[in-house]
Amino acid sequence: MKPKILRSKKKSHPRFRRPNVGHTRKRLDDKWRKPRGIDNKQALKRAHMGALPRVGYKNPRAIRGLHPSGKREVLVRSAKDIAALKGGADVAVRISASVGSKKREQLAKMAGELNLKLLN
Repeated sequence: MKPKILRSKKKSHPRFRRPNVGHTRKRLDDKWRKPRGIDNKQALKRAHMGALPRVGYKNPRAIRGLHPSGKREVLVRSAKDIAALKGGADVAVRISASVGSKKREQLAKMAGELNLKLLN
């Protein structure tokens, strides 16, 4: 029997920002890129330049990759997939984007009957 995992158990981490974003290179997007170069202040680990991703920010293996509600996320494409999740209290259902509107309504209804949390 698995222990119930709450959202508060997940560790928070700072927002990892690309070097020099918001200073001189505003045209760059905000996705993380490793700072390279011998004079880069973020690569030199200056605190005011922002944090670098490190292994210490990793969450415990038991809760890694879970939905913020604490449930395991399952992608569903058909009624057969939902039927296989019967009695899954620790599961959150996400209906695939490739599913049409008629079938989506049927899948949502089935998820409601089985008391499964629907994410989309």
